[in-house]
Amino acid sequence: MVLGKNNGDAKKIIIGLPKGSLQDSTLEIFRKAGYNIKISDRSYFPMIDDPEINCVLLRAQEIARYVEDGVLDAGITGFDWITETKSDVQEVGELVYAKQGLGKVRWVLAVANESDINSVKDLQGKIIATELVNTTKDYLAKNGVDAIVEFSWGATEIKARGIADAIVDVTETGSSLKANNLRIVDTLMTSTTRLIAGKESWADPWKQKKLKEVYMLLKGVLLAETKVEMLMNVRKENLQAVLKVLPALNSPTISELSNKEWCDVITIVEKSIVREIIPKLKEAGAEGIVEIPLNRIIE
Repeated sequence: MVLGKNNGDAKKIIIGLPKGSLQDSTLEIFRKAGYNIKISDRSYFPMIDDPEINCVLLRAQEIARYVEDGVLDAGITGFDWITETKSDVQEVGELVYAKQGLGKVRWVLAVANESDINSVKDLQGKIIATELVNTTKDYLAKNGVDAIVEFSWGATEIKARGIADAIVDVTETGSSLKANNLRIVDTLMTSTTRLIAGKESWADPWKQKKLKEVYMLLKGVLLAETKVEMLMNVRKENLQAVLKVLPALNSPTISELSNKEWCDVITIVEKSIVREIIPKLKEAGAEGIVEIPLNRIIE
Protein backbone atom coordinates (compact mmCIF):
# COMPACT_ATOMS: atom_id res chain seq x y z
CA MET A 1 0.00 0.00 0.00
CA VAL A 2 1.19 3.50 -0.87
CA LEU A 3 0.07 6.38 1.33
CA GLY A 4 -1.24 9.50 -0.32
CA LYS A 5 -4.20 11.77 -0.58
CA ASN A 6 -7.16 9.38 -0.68
CA ASN A 7 -4.85 6.90 -2.48
CA GLY A 8 -7.05 7.26 -5.58
CA ASP A 9 -9.64 4.83 -4.25
CA ALA A 10 -13.08 6.26 -3.49
CA LYS A 11 -14.33 3.00 -1.96
CA LYS A 12 -11.57 2.49 0.56
CA ILE A 13 -10.48 4.41 3.64
CA ILE A 14 -7.02 4.54 5.16
CA ILE A 15 -7.06 4.63 8.96
CA GLY A 16 -4.04 5.43 11.10
CA LEU A 17 -3.83 3.28 14.23
CA PRO A 18 -1.66 4.36 17.17
CA LYS A 19 1.60 2.49 17.57
CA GLY A 20 2.93 2.36 21.12
CA SER A 21 1.05 2.67 24.39
CA LEU A 22 -2.42 2.66 22.81
CA GLN A 23 -1.71 -0.07 20.26
CA ASP A 24 -2.77 -3.18 22.17
CA SER A 25 -5.93 -1.67 23.62
CA THR A 26 -6.92 -0.24 20.21
CA LEU A 27 -6.48 -3.58 18.45
CA GLU A 28 -8.48 -5.34 21.18
CA ILE A 29 -11.37 -2.89 20.78
CA PHE A 30 -11.35 -3.42 17.01
CA ARG A 31 -11.37 -7.19 17.59
CA LYS A 32 -14.38 -6.96 19.87
CA ALA A 33 -16.06 -4.75 17.29
CA GLY A 34 -15.73 -7.58 14.77
CA TYR A 35 -12.58 -6.56 12.92
CA ASN A 36 -9.76 -9.09 12.69
CA ILE A 37 -6.45 -7.20 12.46
CA LYS A 38 -3.14 -9.02 12.01
CA ILE A 39 0.19 -7.29 12.54
CA SER A 40 3.50 -8.47 11.16
CA ASP A 41 6.67 -7.66 13.11
CA ARG A 42 8.22 -6.33 9.91
CA SER A 43 5.35 -4.26 8.56
CA TYR A 44 3.60 -1.06 9.54
CA PHE A 45 0.58 -2.01 7.44
CA PRO A 46 -1.66 -4.38 9.44
CA MET A 47 -4.01 -6.68 7.55
CA ILE A 48 -7.70 -6.17 8.33
CA ASP A 49 -10.57 -8.39 7.22
CA ASP A 50 -12.57 -5.48 5.82
CA PRO A 51 -11.82 -4.91 2.11
CA GLU A 52 -12.96 -1.29 2.44
CA ILE A 53 -10.32 -0.41 5.06
CA ASN A 54 -6.53 -0.13 4.94
CA CYS A 55 -4.63 0.34 8.19
CA VAL A 56 -1.27 1.89 8.95
CA LEU A 57 0.56 2.00 12.29
CA LEU A 58 1.91 5.41 13.26
CA ARG A 59 2.81 7.17 16.47
CA ALA A 60 -0.24 8.82 18.01
CA GLN A 61 1.69 12.09 18.05
CA GLU A 62 1.79 12.15 14.24
CA ILE A 63 -1.64 10.88 13.25
CA ALA A 64 -3.62 14.12 13.50
CA ARG A 65 -1.18 15.95 11.24
CA TYR A 66 -1.30 13.22 8.58
CA VAL A 67 -5.10 13.19 8.75
CA GLU A 68 -5.19 16.95 8.26
CA ASP A 69 -2.83 16.69 5.29
CA GLY A 70 -4.96 13.98 3.65
CA VAL A 71 -2.28 11.31 3.82
CA LEU A 72 -4.77 9.40 5.97
CA ASP A 73 -8.54 9.50 5.64
CA ALA A 74 -8.94 8.98 9.37
CA GLY A 75 -7.06 8.05 12.48
CA ILE A 76 -7.25 7.22 16.15
CA THR A 77 -5.29 9.49 18.42
CA GLY A 78 -5.61 11.48 21.62
CA PHE A 79 -7.24 14.86 21.98
CA ASP A 80 -3.90 15.92 23.50
CA TRP A 81 -2.04 15.34 20.23
CA ILE A 82 -4.75 17.00 18.16
CA THR A 83 -4.33 20.04 20.38
CA GLU A 84 -0.54 19.86 20.47
CA THR A 85 -0.20 19.75 16.68
CA LYS A 86 -3.01 22.30 16.25
CA SER A 87 -4.49 20.06 13.56
CA ASP A 88 -7.64 21.10 11.72
CA VAL A 89 -9.54 17.82 11.55
CA GLN A 90 -13.09 16.54 11.81
CA GLU A 91 -13.85 14.70 15.04
CA VAL A 92 -15.95 11.63 14.27
CA GLY A 93 -16.37 10.84 17.95
CA GLU A 94 -14.84 10.29 21.37
CA LEU A 95 -13.62 6.85 22.44
CA VAL A 96 -12.96 6.85 26.17
CA TYR A 97 -10.13 4.39 26.67
CA ALA A 98 -6.45 4.56 27.45
CA LYS A 99 -3.50 2.19 27.88
CA GLN A 100 -4.67 0.68 31.15
CA GLY A 101 -8.43 0.88 30.97
CA LEU A 102 -11.58 2.76 30.07
CA GLY A 103 -10.57 6.14 31.32
CA LYS A 104 -9.02 9.48 30.57
CA VAL A 105 -5.44 10.63 30.85
CA ARG A 106 -4.11 13.83 32.35
CA TRP A 107 -1.15 15.94 31.39
CA VAL A 108 0.22 17.27 34.65
CA LEU A 109 2.90 19.59 35.87
CA ALA A 110 5.04 17.60 38.29
CA VAL A 111 8.14 18.22 40.38
CA ALA A 112 10.33 16.30 42.80
CA ASN A 113 8.75 15.90 46.23
CA GLU A 114 11.46 18.08 47.79
CA SER A 115 11.11 20.88 45.21
CA ASP A 116 10.06 24.34 46.39
CA ILE A 117 7.87 24.77 43.29
CA ASN A 118 4.24 24.82 44.43
CA SER A 119 2.44 26.60 41.60
CA VAL A 120 2.86 27.58 37.98
CA LYS A 121 4.04 31.04 39.12
CA ASP A 122 7.11 29.41 40.68
CA LEU A 123 8.27 28.29 37.22
CA GLN A 124 9.48 31.76 36.24
CA GLY A 125 12.93 31.33 34.64
CA LYS A 126 12.88 27.55 35.24
CA ILE A 127 13.39 24.63 32.85
CA ILE A 128 10.51 22.28 32.01
CA ALA A 129 10.92 18.99 30.15
CA THR A 130 7.99 17.55 28.19
CA GLU A 131 6.81 15.94 24.96
CA LEU A 132 3.87 18.36 24.95
CA VAL A 133 5.90 21.45 24.10
CA ASN A 134 3.34 23.68 22.38
CA THR A 135 0.59 23.03 24.91
CA THR A 136 3.01 23.68 27.77
CA LYS A 137 4.12 26.96 26.20
CA ASP A 138 0.48 28.01 25.81
CA TYR A 139 -0.15 27.10 29.46
CA LEU A 140 2.78 29.21 30.63
CA ALA A 141 1.74 32.16 28.45
CA LYS A 142 -1.80 31.98 29.82
CA ASN A 143 -0.38 32.23 33.33
CA GLY A 144 2.09 35.01 32.47
CA VAL A 145 5.15 32.87 33.18
CA ASP A 146 8.37 32.97 31.18
CA ALA A 147 10.18 29.63 31.35
CA ILE A 148 12.28 27.37 29.14
CA VAL A 149 10.39 24.40 27.67
CA GLU A 150 12.61 21.59 26.42
CA PHE A 151 11.41 18.65 24.33
CA SER A 152 11.80 15.31 26.09
CA TRP A 153 12.51 12.25 23.98
CA GLY A 154 11.28 9.95 26.73
CA ALA A 155 12.04 8.93 30.32
CA THR A 156 10.54 12.30 31.24
CA GLU A 157 9.95 11.45 34.89
CA ILE A 158 13.66 11.10 35.68
CA LYS A 159 14.32 14.61 34.32
CA ALA A 160 12.51 16.19 37.25
CA ARG A 161 15.36 15.02 39.47
CA GLY A 162 18.20 17.29 38.38
CA ILE A 163 17.95 17.64 34.61
CA ALA A 164 14.97 20.01 34.66
CA ASP A 165 13.16 21.93 37.37
CA ALA A 166 9.79 20.43 36.44
CA ILE A 167 8.13 18.18 33.90
CA VAL A 168 4.82 18.04 32.10
CA ASP A 169 3.95 14.39 31.64
CA VAL A 170 0.94 12.19 30.96
CA THR A 171 -0.60 9.99 33.63
CA GLU A 172 -3.62 7.74 34.06
CA THR A 173 -3.46 6.97 37.77
CA GLY A 174 -0.53 9.00 39.06
CA SER A 175 1.06 5.85 40.48
CA SER A 176 4.19 6.08 38.34
CA LEU A 177 4.78 9.66 39.44
CA LYS A 178 4.46 8.67 43.08
CA ALA A 179 6.80 5.73 42.56
CA ASN A 180 9.41 8.16 41.26
CA ASN A 181 8.93 10.50 44.24
CA LEU A 182 7.23 13.19 42.18
CA ARG A 183 4.20 15.26 43.11
CA ILE A 184 1.62 16.89 40.90
CA VAL A 185 1.46 20.68 41.01
CA ASP A 186 -1.24 21.30 38.41
CA THR A 187 -3.20 19.68 35.59
CA LEU A 188 -2.78 21.24 32.15
CA MET A 189 -5.39 19.18 30.32
CA THR A 190 -7.48 16.03 30.36
CA SER A 191 -7.47 13.95 27.21
CA THR A 192 -9.42 11.07 25.70
CA THR A 193 -8.96 9.04 22.55
CA ARG A 194 -10.76 10.26 19.41
CA LEU A 195 -11.58 8.94 15.97
CA ILE A 196 -10.86 11.79 13.58
CA ALA A 197 -11.20 12.33 9.83
CA GLY A 198 -9.70 14.67 7.29
CA LYS A 199 -11.97 17.44 6.07
CA GLU A 200 -11.78 16.26 2.44
CA SER A 201 -12.49 12.64 3.37
CA TRP A 202 -15.39 13.67 5.62
CA ALA A 203 -16.91 15.59 2.71
CA ASP A 204 -17.07 12.34 0.74
CA PRO A 205 -20.52 10.81 1.50
CA TRP A 206 -19.32 7.20 1.20
CA LYS A 207 -16.29 7.72 3.43
CA GLN A 208 -18.29 9.64 6.00
CA LYS A 209 -20.87 6.85 6.17
CA LYS A 210 -18.15 4.21 6.49
CA LEU A 211 -16.40 6.10 9.30
CA LYS A 212 -19.67 6.60 11.17
CA GLU A 213 -20.25 2.85 10.98
CA VAL A 214 -16.76 2.11 12.31
CA TYR A 215 -17.25 4.58 15.15
CA MET A 216 -20.65 3.11 16.03
CA LEU A 217 -19.14 -0.36 16.40
CA LEU A 218 -16.11 0.82 18.38
CA LYS A 219 -18.23 2.94 20.69
CA GLY A 220 -20.59 -0.02 21.14
CA VAL A 221 -17.69 -2.12 22.42
CA LEU A 222 -16.64 0.50 24.95
CA LEU A 223 -20.20 0.96 26.15
CA ALA A 224 -20.57 -2.79 26.59
CA GLU A 225 -17.36 -2.93 28.64
CA THR A 226 -19.07 -0.97 31.40
CA LYS A 227 -22.31 -2.96 31.50
CA VAL A 228 -23.64 -6.51 31.90
CA GLU A 229 -26.91 -8.24 31.12
CA MET A 230 -28.77 -9.71 34.07
CA LEU A 231 -31.43 -12.40 33.93
CA MET A 232 -33.52 -13.63 36.84
CA ASN A 233 -36.72 -15.43 37.71
CA VAL A 234 -39.20 -13.59 39.90
CA ARG A 235 -42.54 -14.51 41.43
CA LYS A 236 -45.13 -12.03 40.20
CA GLU A 237 -45.95 -11.08 43.76
CA ASN A 238 -42.30 -9.94 44.18
CA LEU A 239 -41.95 -8.23 40.79
CA GLN A 240 -42.44 -4.65 41.92
CA ALA A 241 -39.97 -5.07 44.78
CA VAL A 242 -37.36 -6.42 42.33
CA LEU A 243 -37.96 -3.66 39.79
CA LYS A 244 -37.34 -1.03 42.47
CA VAL A 245 -33.83 -2.48 42.94
CA LEU A 246 -33.00 -2.55 39.23
CA PRO A 247 -31.64 0.47 37.40
CA ALA A 248 -32.10 -0.14 33.67
CA LEU A 249 -30.62 1.07 30.40
CA ASN A 250 -34.19 1.55 29.23
CA SER A 251 -36.81 -0.66 30.87
CA PRO A 252 -36.44 -4.30 31.94
CA THR A 253 -37.90 -6.95 29.67
CA ILE A 254 -40.49 -9.00 31.54
CA SER A 255 -41.68 -12.33 30.11
CA GLU A 256 -44.25 -14.68 31.54
CA LEU A 257 -43.03 -18.23 32.20
CA SER A 258 -44.92 -21.52 31.75
CA ASN A 259 -45.63 -21.34 35.46
CA LYS A 260 -48.04 -18.41 35.50
CA GLU A 261 -46.93 -17.41 38.99
CA TRP A 262 -43.42 -16.59 37.75
CA CYS A 263 -41.86 -14.26 35.21
CA ASP A 264 -38.46 -13.79 33.64
CA VAL A 265 -36.76 -10.37 34.04
CA ILE A 266 -33.96 -9.27 31.72
CA THR A 267 -32.12 -5.97 32.04
CA ILE A 268 -28.78 -4.23 31.46
CA VAL A 269 -26.97 -2.59 34.37
CA GLU A 270 -23.65 -0.93 35.07
CA LYS A 271 -21.00 -3.54 35.80
CA SER A 272 -19.73 -1.50 38.74
CA ILE A 273 -22.97 -1.89 40.74
CA VAL A 274 -23.64 -5.61 40.19
CA ARG A 275 -22.03 -6.72 43.45
CA GLU A 276 -24.15 -4.21 45.32
CA ILE A 277 -27.51 -5.09 43.82
CA ILE A 278 -27.32 -8.90 43.71
CA PRO A 279 -27.86 -9.26 47.48
CA LYS A 280 -30.71 -6.73 47.26
CA LEU A 281 -32.29 -8.64 44.38
CA LYS A 282 -32.15 -11.87 46.37
CA GLU A 283 -33.71 -10.11 49.34
CA ALA A 284 -36.47 -8.72 47.08
CA GLY A 285 -37.30 -12.23 45.85
CA ALA A 286 -35.28 -12.74 42.67
CA GLU A 287 -34.01 -16.26 41.98
CA GLY A 288 -31.74 -17.89 39.41
CA ILE A 289 -29.81 -14.66 38.89
CA VAL A 290 -27.46 -14.86 35.90
CA GLU A 291 -24.87 -12.24 34.88
CA ILE A 292 -23.84 -12.21 31.19
CA PRO A 293 -20.98 -10.16 29.69
CA LEU A 294 -21.79 -8.09 26.60
CA ASN A 295 -19.85 -7.67 23.35
CA ARG A 296 -21.48 -4.52 22.01
CA ILE A 297 -24.27 -2.12 22.88
CA ILE A 298 -25.48 -0.01 19.98
CA GLU A 299 -27.46 3.00 21.13
